[in-house]
Amino acid sequence: MSRPQKTFRAIEIGDGDDRWAAHAQALWPRAEEWLTEESRTAEGAARARALFATHMPELVPVLERLARRLDRPGGETFLTLATLRPFFSGCTQIGVGGTLLRNYDFAPADCEGTIVSSHLLRPVIGMQEGAWGLLDGMNDAGLAVSLTFGGRFVHGPGFALPIVLRYLLETCDTVDEAVGALRSLPIAIPQNVTLVDSEKAVTVFVGPDMPLTGAPDACAANHQHLPVPDDQERFSRTQERLSAVRAAGGDVAAMLKPPLYQYAYDEGLGTLYTAHYRPAEGRVTYHWPDESWDQSFAAFAPGSRVIALGRAG
Repeated sequence: MSRPQKTFRAIEIGDGDDRWAAHAQALWPRAEEWLTEESRTAEGAARARALFATHMPELVPVLERLARRLDRPGGETFLTLATLRPFFSGCTQIGVGGTLLRNYDFAPADCEGTIVSSHLLRPVIGMQEGAWGLLDGMNDAGLAVSLTFGGRFVHGPGFALPIVLRYLLETCDTVDEAVGALRSLPIAIPQNVTLVDSEKAVTVFVGPDMPLTGAPDACAANHQHLPVPDDQERFSRTQERLSAVRAAGGDVAAMLKPPLYQYAYDEGLGTLYTAHYRPAEGRVTYHWPDESWDQSFAAFAPGSRVIALGRAG
């Protein structure tokens, strides 16, 4: 059986310039499908804008600038990432020794696959989703963050986590600052966030029906509370993967093998990439079984690569 393929791109977008606009406009047909029916109304758009202005005021000028450059009906509403249909993914991650290591598991066709170097408010590098949100990333202060799905199928008013990670990296220098900011942000679906700086690594649980809660350690898979239902464990192997990542520590090779590396692409749970952030050095390496791609603030390399996913050899 042939291995699935996915194209990953790396682009520099500065403050959200014409390179960003061209990329985002090409994504628009898929992005527009994420909007809820409410967000397509004037009232829903106004609520999304007000929520964004209340909770992310520092990014309002950026939102306005990007919306002008996107130049699509409903573009500003979409870019708030506050009125999107919920999406659910896999993923395993760990913060250890000043590094953040994660596997992102999702359907290949539904992941943007864009590594972005930006300077919206400050230098940030990360894996983009939702046109300017981030699945994981780091900033020039040495803070790195990453998300996983929290495993509970509830939904409420609030932000999709990729824009929250963008906000944290644009406005926070340390883990403590970022956790403090997270406490006051409404989150639409249950998510687990791992945060790393040179002094600390933590994982926290957030969601629309719970206050921010600290995890036992700086590891996360796809559950927040125990016990995990048997059918959920059979499908996602979340407890198995959490135990495995704890045992592996910061071992990149272990992330590229089962049970941490998953092959269930048809079910939306195949591993698309492994990211290894060293934020104090301003460096990240994206790994696949056959190759890797280094990026950094000092030497960011735009380009594209077609990656064969799944088992090597």
